[in-house]
Amino acid sequence: MTLLTVHQDNHPTPATTATGTGTATGPHPAAEPDPTTRTSTETKTGTDTSAKTPVDPARMPRLTTTVPREYVHRSTLAEVFLTGCEQTGNTHYTLTAQWPRAHTFFTTPDGTHHHPLQAAETIRQTGIYLAHAELGIPLGHHFLMRNLHLTTHPQHLTIGPTPTDLTLTATYTPHHPHTKRPTDFTMHITITRNGHPTATGTGRFTCLTPTTYQRLRHPHTTTTPDTTTAGTTTSTAGTQHQPPNPPPTHYGRTLPHDIVLTPTPHPHTWQLTPNPHHPILFDHTTDHIPGMVLLEAAHQAATAHTHPTPTPTTHPTTLHATFHHYTEHHTPTYITTHTTTNDNNQTPTTHITAHQNNTTVFTAQLTTHTPTHTDTTQKSASSR
Repeated sequence: MTLLTVHQDNHPTPATTATGTGTATGPHPAAEPDPTTRTSTETKTGTDTSAKTPVDPARMPRLTTTVPREYVHRSTLAEVFLTGCEQTGNTHYTLTAQWPRAHTFFTTPDGTHHHPLQAAETIRQTGIYLAHAELGIPLGHHFLMRNLHLTTHPQHLTIGPTPTDLTLTATYTPHHPHTKRPTDFTMHITITRNGHPTATGTGRFTCLTPTTYQRLRHPHTTTTPDTTTAGTTTSTAGTQHQPPNPPPTHYGRTLPHDIVLTPTPHPHTWQLTPNPHHPILFDHTTDHIPGMVLLEAAHQAATAHTHPTPTPTTHPTTLHATFHHYTEHHTPTYITTHTTTNDNNQTPTTHITAHQNNTTVFTAQLTTHTPTHTDTTQKSASSR
């Protein structure tokens, strides 16, 4: 069975906010005039505010907010990118999303573009949200992403003077259409910005009940992960005389705590050593390495393999990832790479493999792109 989990957290159902009836402790609002003391002039001129006509909710302006964080399996509201959804067909949906201008993680090192993996995270959120909000999958179920195929267009990933508003079209294809709920489906998603294609992606999701997940993951779900060492387990085999870690720019990042790889003595081989307290990659506690950590490891390994210097800046443009097995916290994981080129030797494709105990747990193929002057000059046009 080939599986990789998407971020999962057993969030409670969003609670409604109750209005308290106790005595206010803050500044008191202006007191409403006593109707019995109002002058006859007020009554005659129609200034009695207590008789306002109720506002029709259907005529109120539609305001923007994020979808509930529980529906995308995120703990932090700031990491929820989806803002709305409307069904446009039996299996078709139109969603809205927004990317912040200066995200602490999903920004390229030069600060000019949204990182392509932000599109992958948005696709992940879309599949989970639609499953919960539209397809009837209860909260508390676990999600597995079997594969992800992503294509991005860097010229439309530029960061403008305001947050980037996006429109998504999503179509799901159930793999067992006669079941009561589509617990195994493929989601096809197109992300557009001002009518321009920004990214397209396809991902296969599988939903598991808590009981099934517990049975599948036993005994891993019965042991509380040690967050002080999770993801940082080292092995003495093959790591003696370990070379020093190069600067973050070697991996396409700017901050040391964003680096998820440690070099080994073997060429094009790294150990997976993410920071278990990273606020984005480890948004909440899991009993395994999250899928987005493996995608980030693929990006960093490909960058280190093909463009180990900070210039020129490269952006992943196509990504094909397959998640074969769960990646465990306390078992050393090694990332290896090799590169092939197309017919004209212009566009390198890096092949990434992650393995634990000599078993392949994750594979990916990633093609990079170096932005041209034309790409960067479209920044103002694409951000209007």
